[in-house]
Order: sequence, then C-alpha cells, then structure tokens
Amino acid sequence: MLVQATRLIRKMRGGAQAHLLECDDGHFYVVKFRNNPQHRRILINEWIASVFLNYLQISTPPASIVTLSAAFLDANPDIYIQLGSRHQPVEPGWHFGSRYPGDPGKIMVYDFLPDTLLDKVVNAGEFLGVLAFDKWMSNADARQSIFFRARLRQWPAPGSEPGPRAGFVSQAPRAGFDSQAPRAGFVSQMMDHGYVFDGPHWKFSDSPLQGLYFRPSIYQSVRGWDDFQPWLDRVVYFPDEIVDAAQKQIPPEWVAEDAAALQSVLEKLMARRRRVPDLIRDSRAGRVNPFPEWK
Repeated sequence: MLVQATRLIRKMRGGAQAHLLECDDGHFYVVKFRNNPQHRRILINEWIASVFLNYLQISTPPASIVTLSAAFLDANPDIYIQLGSRHQPVEPGWHFGSRYPGDPGKIMVYDFLPDTLLDKVVNAGEFLGVLAFDKWMSNADARQSIFFRARLRQWPAPGSEPGPRAGFVSQAPRAGFDSQAPRAGFVSQMMDHGYVFDGPHWKFSDSPLQGLYFRPSIYQSVRGWDDFQPWLDRVVYFPDEIVDAAQKQIPPEWVAEDAAALQSVLEKLMARRRRVPDLIRDSRAGRVNPFPEWK
C-alpha cells in the first residue's frame, strides 16, 4: 500500500531516527527513511519481516510505503537526520512505514508492562512464535514489542491457517480486536525488524541468547515443542512463493545495486529453515536456560 505523508507528529527514539507521521489514509506511521543512518538495507529487512510475520500470523503493525514529497519536506524543516552536529536532509521519495496502533493523541502505547500485566496479554503466546522467527532470520537486535489496550473478540486460534498466501501485508490489524466488543485487554505487536539478517551486513550469526525477549517470565510456561506450534512448523516449511511475493513488493530504489546480494541472502535464509529447532534447542544449553520448566 502506498500512502502520502501529510503531517509531522514527532521524532522517535532509536538508531534509525524514524519519525511519526500522519498520512493521507488517516493513519499514523513510524517512518524509517531511505537514507537513514543505519543503511538503506534496513528498509528491505523491515518489509520482508512484515510480509513473513503476516504469513506466520504473528502480530505486527501493518506496513506501507510512505511517500515524502519535496514540497512536504520543504514545509517541514524539522524532518531531518542528525549526524553529529550536522543535519542531513531526508530524501524525497518512498520510505518504510509501520502503522501506529491508533491516534497517538488518544491511545497509550507501551514498550514495557509489569509481569502482572504481561501474563495477561491476550496474544502472549506469540512471543514463542516470534522466537522461532528471530532465530531463523538471525535478528541481531533485542526482541522489540509494543503493548496497547484494545477491545477484544476471541483471539484467533493457534491452529488457524496462515495467510494470506499471496504474501501481502494485511492493512487491517492482525490481532482479533473489535471496537464493538465488550471486553478490553492488552495486546502486543512485534516491531522494529531492521536488524534481521544482522542488519545491513546481510549475514547469519547465531548465539544461544539471540532472539530472546528480555522478560524471562514470558517463557516460564514452556514445557516442550508443542508450545512453539503452529509457528515453528510454519517456519520450517515456509513456502517459496511468500518469499518471492515479498521480494517483488520491494521498491527498486531501496534495492539499488543490492539485487544480487538480496537474492543470495534469501536463498541462504530458505536453506536454514530446518535448522530452527536446533537453534531453539541451543538456547536451552546457553549460559541461562530460558525454559526452566522444559524437562
């Protein structure tokens, strides 16, 4: 989906120096710019991760390509990249946008919940699915998630079919909540995937701690492999057509001279699908076992 930026809300934290922008579809997006300090490849990583997570049915913010016109940038001089004492202009064109879960003036979004609330997050089981994803994708960054309150209907059953088969990122919230439903609760969305493939390096580095969420309580209920289903099987048998669809959606100006390198990293990614159970098993043998109840 292509949207046009219309208003600057604020700058965001983080090394990519993303900005929160309102767009002409009425939604708000955390936008990472093509010439961000981390590298242009970060946008490719984000797009691929969004398509894959959508197929795996792991909640993540809907992604869009956000257009910033030269006129919009001229009218908003506070949009820039800080490099030491120097301001670097943002290039006009197509950038990566991760949809904010509502109007930032009305909804509270948290990146931390106390354990008493974390245990009640309606889709907390997806942290096990995203661990399989992070191991597979060699996510070199710590697992990032946001939490917010929403009205809920029954959450999709873990055994439901993955989708969509075409590999497009859904433009509706993945999580099963409904403004007309009577019950409210916390939901989570997995976000900030610029450092899959070890960020701009596009390589695979594995370690026992890689991909683990920093809150150990999220893994306290794990008793065995069944707890990682259905996501683990969806990773191990990930279909080639979803990879092809994701690759075709990436704007050519993001890829530039990296077409061959992108093809190579995706081929290596698919070749390591069946290693994911071993990578999870290695976490149990690490310095600290994150799954104390898994005997």
